[in-house]
Amino acid sequence: MNAAATLSFLNELKEQRWDDHRLYHHSRINQSLHLLSALSFLAAYVLLVVSPGIAALVGWFIAMWSRQIGHFFFEPKEYDAVNHLTHERKEEIKVGYNLRRKIVLLSIWALSPLVLLLDPTLGGLLPAHTDWVGFVDNLALVWLLLGAAGLLFRTVQLFFIRSMQTGLVWCLKILTDPFHDVQLYHKSPLHLLRGELIDPMHHVHVDSVGAEDEADDSRLKQAG
Repeated sequence: MNAAATLSFLNELKEQRWDDHRLYHHSRINQSLHLLSALSFLAAYVLLVVSPGIAALVGWFIAMWSRQIGHFFFEPKEYDAVNHLTHERKEEIKVGYNLRRKIVLLSIWALSPLVLLLDPTLGGLLPAHTDWVGFVDNLALVWLLLGAAGLLFRTVQLFFIRSMQTGLVWCLKILTDPFHDVQLYHKSPLHLLRGELIDPMHHVHVDSVGAEDEADDSRLKQAG
């Protein structure tokens, strides 16, 4: 990768992170939950080396759910006066997992224990469990693979509907979001304790006339 390509890649990564923040993280509760999620994901990264099964449980039960609860229940769904976009439009232009795609992924996650109960070996891929401890171990492994599959699926899909660079940038963004979210939202709980439920986003400046064009031109390559 030459210097120009590297710069293009890093600029797109910066753009994705900025769009993700300004469009989808207005709620201080959502930001605070993202801080909890980020710290949990970082713990899961460490646990991957020691115990992949425990890492998967921490990643899904704590990190993933705290993150998605913020988006589904606390992030405003009305017209975004900061960016001059409707919620529907923001969902439409989001390249990563929007709420509809997240429902599909979380539904697969919720049904996976039933699949494992019906087929304990998962078509011969896993050793059959003999007790509940074995079942939880196998389930954790399935969830770990599901997380990797969800990341890989959307990355490859973006290769075709956007570009290879967009897919790779999005993948890197997702993997590094925990580090970035800690830096970005470490003060959010303090703002929340002061009674500030919504980030005023004074650092965001978007002209109402050009908001839609800006959204399309920048391609908004952010994820949930």
